[in-house]
Amino acid sequence: MTVALEVENLHVVIADTDVDIVDEVSFSLTPGQILGLVGESGSGKTTVGLAILGHCRRGVRFAGGAVRIAGEDVLAKSDVELRSMRGRVVSYVPQDPASALNPAVRIETQLSETLAAHEDANGDARGRLHEMLAEVLLPQDREFLRRYPHQLSGGQQQRVALAMAFANRPRVIVLDEPTTGLDVTTQAHVLATVRDLCEAHGVAAVYVSHDLAVVANLASRVAVMYAGRVVETGPTQTLFLRAAHPYTRRLIEAIPELSGAHALIGIPGTAPRPGHRPPGCSFAPRCAFMQPTCQLAFPPRETVVVGHEVRCYRHDVVLQESLAARPVATPPPHVRAEEGLVAVRRIQASHGAHQVLFDVELLVRPHECVALVGESGSGKTTLARCIAGLHASYEGEIAFRGAPLAAGSRARTRETRRYIQYVFQSPYSSLNPRKTIEQIIGQPLRLFFDVGGSEARRRMVETLETVQLGASVLDRYPHHLSGGERQRVAIARALVAEPQLLICDEVTSALDVSVQAAIVDLLAELQRELGLGLLFVTHNLALIRTLAQEVAVMSDGRIVERGLVERVLDSPSAEYTRKLLSDTPSLEAAMAAAG
Repeated sequence: MTVALEVENLHVVIADTDVDIVDEVSFSLTPGQILGLVGESGSGKTTVGLAILGHCRRGVRFAGGAVRIAGEDVLAKSDVELRSMRGRVVSYVPQDPASALNPAVRIETQLSETLAAHEDANGDARGRLHEMLAEVLLPQDREFLRRYPHQLSGGQQQRVALAMAFANRPRVIVLDEPTTGLDVTTQAHVLATVRDLCEAHGVAAVYVSHDLAVVANLASRVAVMYAGRVVETGPTQTLFLRAAHPYTRRLIEAIPELSGAHALIGIPGTAPRPGHRPPGCSFAPRCAFMQPTCQLAFPPRETVVVGHEVRCYRHDVVLQESLAARPVATPPPHVRAEEGLVAVRRIQASHGAHQVLFDVELLVRPHECVALVGESGSGKTTLARCIAGLHASYEGEIAFRGAPLAAGSRARTRETRRYIQYVFQSPYSSLNPRKTIEQIIGQPLRLFFDVGGSEARRRMVETLETVQLGASVLDRYPHHLSGGERQRVAIARALVAEPQLLICDEVTSALDVSVQAAIVDLLAELQRELGLGLLFVTHNLALIRTLAQEVAVMSDGRIVERGLVERVLDSPSAEYTRKLLSDTPSLEAAMAAAG
C-alpha cells in the first residue's frame, strides 16, 4: 500500500548540545489514515508534529532521522523548498486559531492568499474559495467573507484554519490540539470535518492531543509518547482495549467516563525533563511494574501482535492485568445544608447592549459542588463572574448566606471578597510571570489577614502542602512549573484566603488527562475536608460525575435543566442536554462503535 508519511528514527536535540528532546521516533501512515499522537505535556508531541513540516522551534535542531512525504525527505530540503511544500504538500492546524489568523485581515483575503501562495492552485479562485468554505460547513455569503477573525466564534475560527490547511489538497496534515478549549458540540463538528476531509481527499493526518477520548473517536492508529520517545503504537481499538505499556494503561485510567463506572486515577510524579532522563526506562520511577532490569537500558521494540508494538520489558505481565479491574467510582457524598451558601435570583446580565443572561436562578450549598455546563457562549462564565463580583452589569439579586451582595467586587466588603474566590481557566496566564510563587500566594495573606514574615510563610507552606506541592516551589517563578503545578498554585492562592465558595472556571481544559484527574481528585478532597461550596464551570460532562452532586445546564443564557448529576446525565429531560451528551467524546462509545 502507498505510504503517505514515514517518520524514521527522528532525533531532535537542544542546540549546541547532545541533550535530546525527541529520540528514536518512527511511524508511517497511508493516505486517509489518521494517527493520534498522545502523551503528557513535555512528551515531545508538538516537536514531532513540527518536524513533519521540517520545522524546529528556536533553540533546538535536527540531529538525525528522516521524515518522508511521498518518498521525499522533508529534513533534507532547503528553506526555499520547504516554503514551497508547506501548505501544498504538508499543512498545519495550530492549537489556537485566534493566534494563527491575522486579526487585521478579512477572512476572504486570508483564504485567497492561501490559494495564491501556490501557483498550481490558481484558476477559478472564487469557485475554490466557496468550495473551501462549503467543505468546513461555513457560510459562503459576502457578509461572512468580509468579517475579521475576532467577529467569528472559536469554532468558526478553527474551521477557517482547517479550510486554509486543506485548501491546496496536501498529502499530509498536522493538527496540534485543534479542539482544546472548544465546547463539546463545536468540537464534535470540527472533528467530523477533519474525518470527512481526510477521507474525501486521501490526506494522512497526525492528530496531536492529550485528550484520549477524542483520539479514540477520531484516529485509526495511536502512538503514545513519553519523555521524547514512542513507547507504544497500534490500532486504536487494540491500544485502548489491550494496552501493553504501563504508561498507556495509566493514561486510559485517567480518562473521565460518561457512565462514571470507574474511579478517575491520576499518575503520581512527573515526567523527566530533557537531559534528566533516568537510566533505562524513563517511566520506571512512576511505574508499578518496575523491576531492576527496567533501570538498566531502554527497552527494545517488541511486537505484541501484528501492527501493535511496545517498548516495555514487562509487557506480557501488563497484558495479564485487565483494564476492567480498575477501582469502582465512589459517587460524591450528598450533604444537604439547610441554608444556601450562594443564591442567584432572576439574574439578567449584559455585555454592553447585548444581553447574555436571562432570569437565571441557581443555588450552591455548603459542602456541595454544582457543575455548570453548556456550550461556549451559553453564559456560564458570565454567571460565574457575576457571583465573584468580576462582572457588575446585571440586574436581579445574588445573596451570600442570605445577605444580598453588591454588584461588583469593589462595592463588596473585604470579608465577602475573601469568602468567594475564583480560579481561572488558564494556568499559564492567571499567574504573574514576574513574581515568585511566594509573592503570588502571599498577596491574599497581606490583603485579607495583614500577616507577613514567618507566620505568612507558615501559612503558605501549609496551603501548598494541601495542594500536594511544597516549600520548594516558593522561590520559583511560574515558568519553572508545569501546567498542572501552576494550576495547583492558582488553587493554593485561592485557598490561602480561607474561602467558603470556590469558583473553578474551566480549570482543567488545558491540562493532560493525568493532571486533570489529579486536579479533580484534589478539588473533591478539598471540598470534603474544608467544607467548601464549589461552583465548577466546565464543558466536559464526563468529568462532573467524579466531583459534583448537582448540575445546571445552560443554553443561550438560560438554565434549561438542573438536578442531581445521576438523574440529569442518565435521564436528561431537555433536548439540549441530550445533544451535549451525544456530542461528548467517550472512550466507551468509541470502543462499542468499533465492535
